[in-house]
Amino acid sequence: MVEIFTDGSAKGNPGRGGYGVVMRFNGKEKELAQGFRMTTNNRMELLGVIVALETLKTNKYEVNLYSDSKYVIDAIVKGWVFGWQKKNFKGKKNADLWRRYLKVHPKFKINYHWVKGHAGHPENERADQLAFNVADGENLLVDEVFEMEREAAKKNDGLL
Repeated sequence: MVEIFTDGSAKGNPGRGGYGVVMRFNGKEKELAQGFRMTTNNRMELLGVIVALETLKTNKYEVNLYSDSKYVIDAIVKGWVFGWQKKNFKGKKNADLWRRYLKVHPKFKINYHWVKGHAGHPENERADQLAFNVADGENLLVDEVFEMEREAAKKNDGLL
């Protein structure tokens, strides 16, 4: 059994953000984290899940994935993302990331678990700390799709 714990963060939402991931398998643990200069909390919550799944080297084992994001967990467990996909994500945010998720998730047998954030769950707290720390760090990446869509929305609203 592979265990994955993910969290996302954005300061200002939108603002500097990042994701954190704690992965466990066969007594070993791996942490992943990356920060971005401008993004949203929901994008980072979803990206943490995606990157964790993309990091797995085999699909031989069942995956227990834990997140404190109702946005991510409900969209998957309640099947909303599949309805959005049928409508080509019309009017939905984060379509780029949902498409990326839909490419990787069929490779695995995944059990999704929602955990309450900031409630003392050790692995969720660690993932949160990782996400928070990289958002404040150096070498922030550009969330290109988000920034491009944000600029386009500003132009359409007459702000630019």
